[in-house]
Amino acid sequence: MLYWAIVFFIVAIVAGVFGFGGIASASAGIAQILFFVFLVLLVISVILHLGRGRRGPR
Repeated sequence: MLYWAIVFFIVAIVAGVFGFGGIASASAGIAQILFFVFLVLLVISVILHLGRGRRGPR
């Protein structure tokens, strides 16, 4: 997911350089959404990993 956020960010930069404002804006918005989804999933993953580490095997 982070890969796709970076891809859309690069597309936004390239589109902005060439003057395609609408495409740049849309790509930047998609990249921002994907980045925040990545962050939320990362936090959830870390919390679940820490929760499992304290119990130990049964």
